[in-house]
Amino acid sequence: MTYRGTNTYLIGTRDIAVIDPGPDNAAHLAAIQSACGPGQRITHIIVTHSHMDHSPLARPLAQATGAPVLAFGDAMAGRTAVMTRLARSGLAGGGEGIETGFVPDQPLADGETVLGSDWQLEVLHTPGHLGNHICLAWNDACLTADHVMGWASSLVSPPDGDLTDFMRSCDRLAQRTWRVFYPGHGAPVPDPAQRLAWLVSHRKSRETAILTALRDGPKTASDIARVVYTDTPSALLPAATRNVLAHLVDLMGRHKVAPKSVLHADAIFALVPSVRFF
Repeated sequence: MTYRGTNTYLIGTRDIAVIDPGPDNAAHLAAIQSACGPGQRITHIIVTHSHMDHSPLARPLAQATGAPVLAFGDAMAGRTAVMTRLARSGLAGGGEGIETGFVPDQPLADGETVLGSDWQLEVLHTPGHLGNHICLAWNDACLTADHVMGWASSLVSPPDGDLTDFMRSCDRLAQRTWRVFYPGHGAPVPDPAQRLAWLVSHRKSRETAILTALRDGPKTASDIARVVYTDTPSALLPAATRNVLAHLVDLMGRHKVAPKSVLHADAIFALVPSVRFF
């Protein structure tokens, strides 16, 4: 799920901000430290979200440098009420794994500016991939972590991910003009507007396919995944099912589908009467 690994970004020429140290890996810790030359010091460690491929090295790096760890909040910060209910029903896993004990030294608020000697970063709370996910605006560039990547669409897997939040965060990023996106995995994205438009279009096409599948009668997320993801290898169907569930929860919030009983991972969903096809 991490392509060639997690991108760690170092910003600054004197005071250095480290963005997403990555997983707990001694060689990577040494690489980050050795990247700083004479007269440079790591003053900020910023974690975009607390998935296991982004946050665990933050604490060892803080201990080695004395720099504080900054993030939107702990591992559960920003989780929506509907996803909290799903988690309480027993749904877990299905993503890159959360560092459940993650707690920053300094919480960051949406819209806050983090300052260094020759740089500043604006915090943009962009939940969706994870509740505590942030992007960082750096002039006309944006470090988008796992919200926007160039090599694949972002994973939105309940109860960690919330598609309603994800689409709202896409809309928020689309309101600004960006020169480039620097993602958490893969190469820079040179046409941010086009990539955001593709992400939204991709999700809307999945939504249409899910609603179409429900025209034949009520189904579980797993049933729908087998209908919609016809070219997906069977080993990947569980991940596809999580994606369908994310869409179903979003559609439920918009009163287009409803579960036959209480919401849970294996709930049977049906179209509500107001949904029409032309």
